[in-house]
Amino acid sequence: MPRVLNVSRFDITRIRALRRFKQADRRIQEGDRLAARVVNVASGKGGTGKSIIASNLAVLRARAGEKVLLIDFDAGMANAHLLLGLAPRHDLGDVQQGLVSAREALVEGPEGMRLLSGGVGRPALANPTRRELDRLYRALRPLENEFDLIVVDHGAGMSYATITQLAATSTLILVTNPEVTALSDSYALYKRTRAVNPGITAGLVVNRAPGQGAADAARARFESVSRRFLFDAPRFVAWVPHDEAVIASVHRRSPVCLSDPASPAAAALERVSRWEPIDRARTPRSFYDLARRALR
Repeated sequence: MPRVLNVSRFDITRIRALRRFKQADRRIQEGDRLAARVVNVASGKGGTGKSIIASNLAVLRARAGEKVLLIDFDAGMANAHLLLGLAPRHDLGDVQQGLVSAREALVEGPEGMRLLSGGVGRPALANPTRRELDRLYRALRPLENEFDLIVVDHGAGMSYATITQLAATSTLILVTNPEVTALSDSYALYKRTRAVNPGITAGLVVNRAPGQGAADAARARFESVSRRFLFDAPRFVAWVPHDEAVIASVHRRSPVCLSDPASPAAAALERVSRWEPIDRARTPRSFYDLARRALR
């Protein structure tokens, strides 16, 4: 006679709950293993050296052993490929138009990092529609499963593409310099970002500072205004000095962290790359799924 297992309704409920917990835990572990961390690098004003920060960050993290992708999301005025000494056959505009997949548009750069170049002179990238951005974000989504870290280098200002991605990200590096106009525009971008993403972890980099005093003054001014009107302020990441080694590296088309690693700027950029929130820059869902949601 077969043995009958006496299981109460309470036991069945516990078994089902445990099974759901194990399934959810497995999905979380798989997501942690597959989904890239995403760090956005942005500035309120052009000319702050944002792309130099982003490109060196990507190279330094790749040199540390991570699989890193740099996406140059400048609206038709991309220059990351020039800073890295690369000549990509395809760019973000080709991906947007469906001519190639996002993976096919990647090119290998220094220390094994990958670059998805932005479009140069691409009007569609300068002022994309919601539908065009939705199609582009869909195309970029699979890349999240192939890298440890994705660094998104945005064009200066508050474009539609920039704001929707800042609404989705967990981590922002905001680049400014000590000039009043740069500080004002960066504050405006930070204010807008906080409005669409109150929980964001933001860090401030003061670039091209002539010295410690100027950097500290810029930091204090930014923090004072932010705390007064927003009741919060970005964390201070580092200041990067004005350094002739950076200018030389641009002419050489080689990141300063490689062309002159002993320079003061390279040492400061190393500190930027070690900013601890970069190691935790995950979103609760796919970054580009969240960015698509922000389009609506």
